[in-house]
Amino acid sequence: MSTPGTPSIDPRLVAQLSGDFSALGQQMRHVGENLAVLQAQLATIQRPQPQPQPAPQPMYRPPVAQPPPPPAPAVPYRPAPPPPPRVARVAREPWWQRDGVISRVLAVAGVAVTLIGVVMLLVLAAQAGFFGPELRVVAGGLFSAGLVYTGARVFGRPGGRVGAIALAATGIAGAYLDVVAVAVVYHWLLPVLAMVVALGIAGAGVALAVRWGSQPLALLVVTGAAVLAPVLTDGITLTLIGFLFVIQVASFPAQLGRDWLYLAIARTCPVVIALLIAIASSGLSDRPERFWLLASAALVALFGLVSSIILLRSNSRDVTATAMIVTTAVPTLVIGHLFDRLGSTLIALVLAAAMFAAFAAARSLPRHARIALAGVGTLALLEACLIGSSEDLAPLVLLGVAALFLTLGGQADSRIAYAVGAVFTVVGGFAFVITVPPFVLVDEDSALDSLGVTTVLSSLVLAGTVFLFVWYAHTLKLLSANTAQPWWVLAGLVILYAVTAATVSAGTALTGTSAGFIAGHCAATIAWMAAATAALVFGLARRDYAHTALGVGLGLTAAALAKLFLFDLATLDGLFRVLAFLVVGLLLLLAGTRYAREFAEREAGRGTPNGSVSAGSAER
Repeated sequence: MSTPGTPSIDPRLVAQLSGDFSALGQQMRHVGENLAVLQAQLATIQRPQPQPQPAPQPMYRPPVAQPPPPPAPAVPYRPAPPPPPRVARVAREPWWQRDGVISRVLAVAGVAVTLIGVVMLLVLAAQAGFFGPELRVVAGGLFSAGLVYTGARVFGRPGGRVGAIALAATGIAGAYLDVVAVAVVYHWLLPVLAMVVALGIAGAGVALAVRWGSQPLALLVVTGAAVLAPVLTDGITLTLIGFLFVIQVASFPAQLGRDWLYLAIARTCPVVIALLIAIASSGLSDRPERFWLLASAALVALFGLVSSIILLRSNSRDVTATAMIVTTAVPTLVIGHLFDRLGSTLIALVLAAAMFAAFAAARSLPRHARIALAGVGTLALLEACLIGSSEDLAPLVLLGVAALFLTLGGQADSRIAYAVGAVFTVVGGFAFVITVPPFVLVDEDSALDSLGVTTVLSSLVLAGTVFLFVWYAHTLKLLSANTAQPWWVLAGLVILYAVTAATVSAGTALTGTSAGFIAGHCAATIAWMAAATAALVFGLARRDYAHTALGVGLGLTAAALAKLFLFDLATLDGLFRVLAFLVVGLLLLLAGTRYAREFAEREAGRGTPNGSVSAGSAER
């Protein structure tokens, strides 16, 4: 029995239909065979032959009736899967026709125009005498509160997000500007108290932006208040810098846990730009405002450093936070010209100490942040060295700092510290060449006037620093074994120049007469030849450096002999000339004898059985 309400299917009907389909298939096969016979006959007629032979023609075979096949079991119906949909190519719309673009543009324009109207109400109306001060301030506050309230009501409605953000941003920025006008235009509040109130308003606006998850809301509030605040303060003033610093502080919490990179730029750049304009303005070098300006720059740099470190600990890929470390430190770097030499040096030293302290303490920071800290610290320390030291003392100070950082980098396996030392090495080397140029070393009067004890110390420190520069580059694997040899040659030449300057300076410093100048050049010639002999002997001891050492040794020998015959022979006199020729000759004999012994031992080693060398040669 069938269930009521459910249609029944007769299996006999299904079997009969299956048999009919089988019979139709048989009929179609017979029709196909007959069509093949007909096609063959037509082909024979179309190709006539000379004497066609009668060929047996295939006979028509009538279809034979076959019994119907047994009924096949019922197979459930399975619909074929639909073909995959073809993706239609959508034409790209112009940017102005995309969803939300026009509304956003109009919203931003509305925010700008409305805030300008608020400023006109607070300033221009006061200048024209419209209304009273109390009415203008109250009207501005009520208008701003109404905009925020309206934005909150519109936000929950369909399509009301853009309008709500624009209304709320206009109201919050308008309230902020209202507070600025109360302190600056009407002087009803002390600037410090007004900044506290402004901090609360900006914080409320940022909190609303966080609640709505809208970075544009925070951007509009920060940008609108920062751009229009100078109109109320009548230019760049210390009060304006204070209000911009409040914006920088109040908008920082919105970045915690969020990648609001544009907000970091918008909250930092206005106060930095205002500081730079104030620093560049003339007439502050003798006024007490420069100390307040210094305090403001220090606060901005300190807050930028601390806030960026906090952001980098939560997001190591935040390159914008690293850029803000550098940006906020720029005013402190350039404010030194407002103070005397000692004050500028102390400011740069304090900034350098803060940056290097952060570099040493925050080891978990990403590499780009540590490079930024080291870079700012290097600039500040370089500024302190150049401003705080005299011209003849600057090479000694720079090279001493270079040696310190090179040693720290090599011992702590820190390439960043080594890079700082390398920068000071290059700058100190150029400063040394400026202080002790080559023509001073060959001119007696210039040497007696310019060279002294400071030059001796600078020369010795230069030689040691250059050695550390190449040595720790090899230790830190910045130089491979193949590329290290040219660097050692270059370092040797610089060291030789430093030794020459040290000997000549020592002679002039000890005697203060031409005799000291002559004695110094005698010692320099002997030092050149001693270095050539050492290079030749080193090449014999180290086969891997043989070619380089041989070239350096022969080159120094040629240079020492050229100096001996072209300069010393004409400049030196008396005992110093004799001493120079004797020592150089003895060193040449020593080098030649050592080479002769080495080649003799090699020849003897080839003559021994099995090609072995002698015991004495093996020991050496």
